[in-house]
Amino acid sequence: MEITGGGRLEVRITHLDVGKRVSIRRLVGSSSGNPAFTDAVGVLTSWDEGVLVITRRTGEMVRVPESSLVAGKVVPAAPARRRGPAATFEELTRVGARAWQPVESEPLGDWTLRAAYAPGGGRGFTRRANSALALGDPGLPLGAALDRVQEWYGARGLPAYVQAATGAAGTQEVLCAELERRGWAREVSAAVRIGALAPIADTTRVTDSAIGRVGLSRSVDDSWLRRYQRSAEPGPEVLAVLTAGPGPGSVWFATVPDPSGVPAAIGRCVVDGRWAGFMAVEVGPAHRRQGLGTAVMAALARRALDEGASAAWLQVETENEGAGALYAGMGLVTHHLYHHYRAPRRGSAT
Repeated sequence: MEITGGGRLEVRITHLDVGKRVSIRRLVGSSSGNPAFTDAVGVLTSWDEGVLVITRRTGEMVRVPESSLVAGKVVPAAPARRRGPAATFEELTRVGARAWQPVESEPLGDWTLRAAYAPGGGRGFTRRANSALALGDPGLPLGAALDRVQEWYGARGLPAYVQAATGAAGTQEVLCAELERRGWAREVSAAVRIGALAPIADTTRVTDSAIGRVGLSRSVDDSWLRRYQRSAEPGPEVLAVLTAGPGPGSVWFATVPDPSGVPAAIGRCVVDGRWAGFMAVEVGPAHRRQGLGTAVMAALARRALDEGASAAWLQVETENEGAGALYAGMGLVTHHLYHHYRAPRRGSAT
């Protein structure tokens, strides 16, 4: 916090700083007769009717009565990163979108409406492939753009979702706050983790013999799909999303076979220029704690290195603490978080 020459805390933010990253201190009561304070750091997403809203990098929103504010200042847009490859939010988001492509898409200004659903609608395969990717300007006032999103998904028998991000330079804290204000509910959050690719390929956590058990293929077969937990009965939309990539020959599937006919472990990797994206890394319950997930990633990483990639990315839901710890151990650090917001029922938005 800024301190004047007289030792007093000072508020150095105004309504004009909405959209900037700030650090604030507020009075929250007293303890043993002494005032109690708490701090918050995030993007100032609104300042209306005497209340500030600070959106933290996790997407959590903190409402601060203006009367409780005792100090505040604008701080750099994002903290300096010490590990991992340099990357922008937009670059990573576009790489991620190319790695998990919908069956159907339509532009809405700079936004992209995406869908991958079973015949007859009503059941979309993953929110990532069935959400509006809100990058840039939708070309309409926000209210009209959100109406169009709801109409487009409604015509396909699907719930309407918007994907937006927080936590890095250029992310969308203001949009996230406005979605919540309009009644859109944040359902799922995921961390986008990045790191150097070579340490994953050269891991010492498993033996070369374990990595040697991993078979790699350009195509997905029925055996691989029997282990995949995202879809009980994969339809054509599932196969279309899994096999699509940014170019021919960009997708690899990994399998650790098992005599039961259901693989002990599987994984998917998409190579896109310098980036290798890891998805669908799954290990059967009876085969866990044997290093098979790490072996799958190492085998895929070695193939991606051979194809010219040097950096790794993946997405993991924030509630999956076990996977988060595993990936942290591989040197993958959180770059930003993205969230899926579900539309309110018609007529319930504010």
